[in-house]
Amino acid sequence: MIKGYVGNETFEKALDLFEKVDIELDDVTYTIVFNACAKLCNDRAMKIGKELLAKMPENYRNNNIISTSAIDMLMKFGDVESAERMFRSIKAKGTNIYGALMNGYNLNGESWKCFKIFEEMKAKDIIPGEIAWNILIGACSKSGMLHHCQYIANQIPLNIQNKIRTQNALIDMW
Repeated sequence: MIKGYVGNETFEKALDLFEKVDIELDDVTYTIVFNACAKLCNDRAMKIGKELLAKMPENYRNNNIISTSAIDMLMKFGDVESAERMFRSIKAKGTNIYGALMNGYNLNGESWKCFKIFEEMKAKDIIPGEIAWNILIGACSKSGMLHHCQYIANQIPLNIQNKIRTQNALIDMW
């Protein structure tokens, strides 16, 4: 039912139900509640989200889906340091986690940090997907550093360059 509220963008109702019902928390519940908190981004959502994160068992912290939602939530709260700390604690990072961190940097006016994360991905042979490339292009656009723009644009695989969203992002970047 919480998932239904979130799917219908009634995030307050989702959090109301979450607080009223004593349910066993699983990976799906963590992800859904973190997403609801991120969408609301008010004092109540911040309190619930941070309390839930603090109580989250260690075995869930290396779950890429849950961690991505938590990092996204923290970044939307403007808590860059906590998001970075969580990111660094994750042992096996997927592309989506890197994307959530980079997107958060863009949201919080720290786009230049995306380039460092991109270099980390390259060093670990993690291949960005379309979303990660578009986030990087957005970072280029926001940073205004033309040498980074050209550097990133030259590395985008052709199959991703041909995607409409990527082409639009590249046009916006230049």
